[in-house]
Amino acid sequence: MVAPRRNTPEATPLNISVDRSDPVAPVVKVGGDLAFTTAAPLRAEVDRLLAERPTTLVLDFGDLLFIDSTGLSVIVHAWREGQQCGTALLLREPPRFLTTILDMTGVTGLLSRPRPEDRPATDSSAFA
Repeated sequence: MVAPRRNTPEATPLNISVDRSDPVAPVVKVGGDLAFTTAAPLRAEVDRLLAERPTTLVLDFGDLLFIDSTGLSVIVHAWREGQQCGTALLLREPPRFLTTILDMTGVTGLLSRPRPEDRPATDSSAFA
C-alpha cells in the first residue's frame, strides 16, 4: 500500500516584521523558515531598508526555525550591501543552529570585519 501524499508546504512560512522606531537602526524580526522558497521577501525588505542608509541594520532571528543556503546568502547579501552603503549589520538573538552554521561557513568572520571607512588607511588593509 502506498501512503498518500501530504499536501503540506515545503517550509514554514517566513514571518517578517520591521520596527522603524529608531530610524538609524531599524530592526527586522525574522521568524519561521528562511529558505529557498521563502527568502525573497526578506531580501527585498533588506534592500528597501539599506536604500535609506541607516547606521545599523538589525536582523533579529529570535523566532527563526530553519535556514538553508539561500537564507544564509540573504545574510551575506545584507552584509555586502551594507558595506557598500556604510551600514553595519547586527544579528540579534541568533539561535544556536544559526550560530553554528555561521561559524562553520566562515560568515561569522565576515560579519565581524570592520566597514571600509572604519579600517585604518594602510596599504596592507586596502584590499582586505
